[in-house]
Amino acid sequence: MIHYSLKCDKGHSFDSWFASASAYDSLRAAGHVACSHCGSTAVEKALMAPAVAAASPEVAKAPLSGKTEIEEKLSAMRRHIEETTDYVGMNFAAEARAIHDGTAPERAIWGEARADEAKSLIEDGIPVAPLPFVPKSRAN
Repeated sequence: MIHYSLKCDKGHSFDSWFASASAYDSLRAAGHVACSHCGSTAVEKALMAPAVAAASPEVAKAPLSGKTEIEEKLSAMRRHIEETTDYVGMNFAAEARAIHDGTAPERAIWGEARADEAKSLIEDGIPVAPLPFVPKSRAN
């Protein structure tokens, strides 16, 4: 695993973990790395300071503090989305298009789509937005 500090074209700073440097490069090239603040996919690695080991074993064993305010808000947003919308999985693009065309009942949905599918929906005027999390079944 590798940890990167990232920055979007709007100046927002955030960080994320990736399986490897090449995994980051592949995900970014496919448009799957998005700003956690605004959703922009114009993301670059920011300058980072190297991680430094703790000075003493006591400091290293100190418990981590709770979630940050942003992590709490993202968790609350995730719970709200999962409780109030329908998860349609990899059928997201087809279902969003059907709702937009009136051939499926109108409702709030979330799911997964390839970058080209999401781009096509946006180009066709179908309102979609990236979410800052993946389904729990894929998060593990």
